[in-house]
Amino acid sequence: MTTEIEWWDYDDADEMAAAVAGDIGFIIESAIDARGAAVIALAGGKTPLPIYEHMARAKIDWKRVTIIPGDERIVPLGDPLSNVTAIGKAFLPKGARVIPLVSATAPDYKAAGRAADALLQDIHWPLDLCLLGVGGDGHAASIFPGPDFDEALNGPRERRALGVMPDPLPPEAPVARVTLSKAAIASARALMIAVTGDAKRRVIEDAVKEGQSSPYPIGRILADVELPVDIHWAP
Repeated sequence: MTTEIEWWDYDDADEMAAAVAGDIGFIIESAIDARGAAVIALAGGKTPLPIYEHMARAKIDWKRVTIIPGDERIVPLGDPLSNVTAIGKAFLPKGARVIPLVSATAPDYKAAGRAADALLQDIHWPLDLCLLGVGGDGHAASIFPGPDFDEALNGPRERRALGVMPDPLPPEAPVARVTLSKAAIASARALMIAVTGDAKRRVIEDAVKEGQSSPYPIGRILADVELPVDIHWAP
């Protein structure tokens, strides 16, 4: 059960982006001080891009930072739908290590998930930070309803990533995905959520109240998190 959820409200998305970037920078620097390196997972989509712009301006030893996307659409590198492409544009010029989750050689989405999990087994774990967004349907990372929903939520705790096929496919990105598992997300040393809009706030509030019985993936995820969660929201 989640120990504590704290909401942070902002006047607009840019104010939120600056604040979230500052908090993430503190987490990164603390990890570097403690362990000599930081490993973080960042959300895809458009909402967090201003956060990454603020982060990239911070004076951080980026060569000690490894970044993975919390989920990835199974598309070629450079595709407009590719999360790691957008993350890489922000942080590769700074010297960060940005790791794609999707291999172009995987024959299907299940194999892509197995390859991503094998890749992540070689990375220092747990994550120092996992930043999530939440969709209007309550999905987080790429944990969607569909044939792989139960596996993403209740698969082996040592599994860090898996391939998923949302059902129905989101019309804005109708492709299979690779996602961090619920266990991987819940094991992070810090978990943050950044969202905009009243509708998503209501979804999260309902999901938190419903807990393990929630139809929303974010509710099922948060019900298993044992550390405090910061939710950053702007209109």
